[in-house]
Amino acid sequence: MKIVKSILKALLIIILVLVLFVAAVLVWLTAVEYRPSDKENVAVEALNGEAKQIAPGDSIRILSWNLGFGALGDNADFFMDGGKMVYTADEARVHTNVEAFVREVKAQDADIVMFQEIDTDSDRSYHMDQTAVFADLGYNSMAFAYNFIVAYAPVPIPPMGKINSGIATYSDYPISSAERIQLPCPFSWPIRTFNLKRCLLVTRIPVEGGKEIVLINLHLEAYDDGEGKAAQAQMLMDILSEESGKGNYVIVGGDFNQSFSNVPCNYPVYPEQWQPAELDVSAYENDWQFIMNNETPTCRSLYYPLKGNETAVQYYMLDGFILSNNITVDSYEIHDLGFENSDHNPQIINITLN
Repeated sequence: MKIVKSILKALLIIILVLVLFVAAVLVWLTAVEYRPSDKENVAVEALNGEAKQIAPGDSIRILSWNLGFGALGDNADFFMDGGKMVYTADEARVHTNVEAFVREVKAQDADIVMFQEIDTDSDRSYHMDQTAVFADLGYNSMAFAYNFIVAYAPVPIPPMGKINSGIATYSDYPISSAERIQLPCPFSWPIRTFNLKRCLLVTRIPVEGGKEIVLINLHLEAYDDGEGKAAQAQMLMDILSEESGKGNYVIVGGDFNQSFSNVPCNYPVYPEQWQPAELDVSAYENDWQFIMNNETPTCRSLYYPLKGNETAVQYYMLDGFILSNNITVDSYEIHDLGFENSDHNPQIINITLN
């Protein structure tokens, strides 16, 4: 009986220590939680490129790409998508992926580049400042907004650890101002403490004659029950309505984590894998242009590594653009890179300001 009591006492002590440890971690995460304001000015960084000027009638080439923090290449699956991996690339593979991003950006020679999931100082990408990699490609200015700052994410096993990540916009045209606008966060405590705080990065580019290009870079919610996606989309459309009323040229680009209802999806559905919601655009189509492509997928599931599972992986159209009606779309394409270095393909749009 004494042995049983000793064992039970030891187990009780172990459980108490674990409970105290978990409580201490939650208190610490709460204390250091990233709590951005609803609106924050973002620093515009001057780069070494010559400043181009833009006027009505001019054409612009824009590239938008979710980089998957340089670690979601064709070798990777990911636990949030039903896969097994947490750390999805070693340091050498991260460098290989980022070098491929640089080659593609150079080849596309876009006037404006919009990145999502670009890391600055994260364990998962070996603390590479990926924003600095693109600073020497000849752009005039750039702006960056955090949407993921976690001192240490304690889940899963192994833990994700430190994450500093966000969205970045590079421009040949001088950016006059940049603002971070916080989107509704659908998660409650304690999950909220180590989850994304998604946002809009709004940059403004002067146009000759007094108007502005209002460029909105975004990466909307993926893993909530649907209410967060809807709230974020509604907030976005409210902001667009305000900007269009000023007569500005409004361009929204990025990863919506939703499909537009005006473009049917052509890809087979695998119900066990993550499925996107549909953004109903019918109420807005008269005032806005919703651009997606269903001929080439913009994203693939991370349920499996791509290699060896090419026909079993779910493909998606999640990346797109929303444009005001004072803009003409000259061309739009998804550049199929086979998801070798990211789980997203880049999208390229050529437009003319009317």
